[in-house]
Amino acid sequence: MATFPKQEAQIAGLAQTMVSGFDDNIAIYPAPPVATLDVTALMTAYTDAKNAAVAATAAAEAATGSKLTALEDLAAAMKKDLRYAENTVDYDDDKLKLLGWSGRKDPTPLAPPGQTLSLKVVNQGEGWIGLEWKAPADGGKLSAYKVMRRERPEGPWLEVQTAVTTEATLVEQPRGKELEYRIIAINKAGEGEPSNTEMVVL
Repeated sequence: MATFPKQEAQIAGLAQTMVSGFDDNIAIYPAPPVATLDVTALMTAYTDAKNAAVAATAAAEAATGSKLTALEDLAAAMKKDLRYAENTVDYDDDKLKLLGWSGRKDPTPLAPPGQTLSLKVVNQGEGWIGLEWKAPADGGKLSAYKVMRRERPEGPWLEVQTAVTTEATLVEQPRGKELEYRIIAINKAGEGEPSNTEMVVL
């Protein structure tokens, strides 16, 4: 059994086929409930409405384009006047507020990163170790991490690698010694607090 179409073009095509079929086969279909002339009139009404919708859509797109162009022109003119106002009053905030604008805000100085979190050893072998950690939850935007190592119990902390992600694999590490590792986040403003330490013997 056929299924009535859902798409506009298919409905219109079926209507045309039906009109032709009824008109060519009056002996078989002598009295359809809706006369073919009425169906043809409905098809014409649909076509007119469709053409009107297409025209309206095109007009709306043109109007939207004109609106955006007008808005861009307005914004460009406003920016020129605001630059003039800023220069005229040397960015005086109180005077610029008279125009609904404001002066330049003092740049916020960069803060050092916060403490690196959750350092852990994820794998290790003879003379190598894999470390992972989490980025600081606070502080300024970081630029890199310093991977630090020392020999227990009182050896000096040495920077053994710089990382830009939250993981590092270190090779050619001392063997048979107790080693401690920690991570420090850094940026141009300074260093964050060191992470927790992890102790291993490789």
